[in-house]
Amino acid sequence: MPSENAISRFLRYITVDTASDETTGTSPSTAKQFELAQILIGELKEMGIPDEDIIFDSEHCYIYCRIRASEGADENIPKIGFISHMDTSPEAPGKCVNPKIIENYDGNDIILGNGKVLSPESFPDLKLYTGQTLITTDGSTLLGADDKAGIAEIMSMAEYLMKHPEAKHGEIRIAFTPDEEIGEGTKHFDLESFDADYAYTVDGGRIGEISYENFNAAGAVITITGRSVHPGDAYGKMINSIRIAEQIDSQIPDTERPETTRDHEGFFHLIEITGSCEKTVMRYIIRDHGMERFEEKKARLKAICEKVTADNPGVVIDAEITDTYYNMISKIMPDNAFIIDRCTEAMKTVGITPFTEPIRGGTDGASLSFKGLPCPNICSGGHNYHGVYEFVCKESIEKITELLIEIATHSSIN
Repeated sequence: MPSENAISRFLRYITVDTASDETTGTSPSTAKQFELAQILIGELKEMGIPDEDIIFDSEHCYIYCRIRASEGADENIPKIGFISHMDTSPEAPGKCVNPKIIENYDGNDIILGNGKVLSPESFPDLKLYTGQTLITTDGSTLLGADDKAGIAEIMSMAEYLMKHPEAKHGEIRIAFTPDEEIGEGTKHFDLESFDADYAYTVDGGRIGEISYENFNAAGAVITITGRSVHPGDAYGKMINSIRIAEQIDSQIPDTERPETTRDHEGFFHLIEITGSCEKTVMRYIIRDHGMERFEEKKARLKAICEKVTADNPGVVIDAEITDTYYNMISKIMPDNAFIIDRCTEAMKTVGITPFTEPIRGGTDGASLSFKGLPCPNICSGGHNYHGVYEFVCKESIEKITELLIEIATHSSIN
């Protein structure tokens, strides 16, 4: 069964450290992502996919694969793509992942190790999986379900289609990308090599999740130049840039921070501050689903910097704000709503309850949608990504594999 195979694949893939690194300036950002790419290429070939149907960008570490339409399939069926990313987040260790398997989960605390406890008090979604099998970390690394669960599900779908020629389907396209976690997953994505009419990123969370809207996003770098003077002779002369940074951040309401917002609410997030009396650099990310609110937030941060400059004669503040991605909803709804309908119907067919969830972040699919490939995001089954509390449900991986097969073979919605 493909669902059983998906679990063994997943457990194999997470042993490969594929963390990306935004500091290297290379594409891919880490050479170790090639190791997983070579494993996947080998497995695709073992399934019987011809060499000419597998394209490997050996410079940038992208895999593109075609599964040819089944014999007698309707030629008008759209070419559907499925995409997952090979890298894992650099926010937590990804080396020497040692998963724990908890069968028949009883709904109570799970002792991970290394002083970490996975508790339903802190993570209420655990209660959804009482009686099922959970795969967790040992408390020292992330798990890698983001997005190796998605890869395992896509690969198992591919194997099923290759082994079951009686399952009618149009052409299926697969892509595995590097560096999604550092926002560069589509930097060198070749739409011509992928050649799909539309696609799904299999990179979401809880089973049943469908997402076709995400944040509009920008990054802000604020450089504050003060004046350093010996503290014993500083009266009327010193301008402490660190104190100026405090003034800037204090003017952002606490109600507009990541820890106080949810659903469609946007935020300002101070992700880094470094400096000295003479010079301080602040880095923010700015997020909002609504374009008007997004533009207002950027303008407000600029205005805050201008006011603080006016209030502190002699200080120099440079605020550089750069857009990074936009909300894909405008590329999905209403013209491409059928893509969501197809997924929703497929979920119901295999016994999954669908629900829509706005992505409080970005996705490769958002960038691809703006490049002309409509690409909503669907569940891969994991929770608590990017940290040692990450977990995934075995039954979810199995069921999502069935879902992908159903999407690939369901032709009533074109």
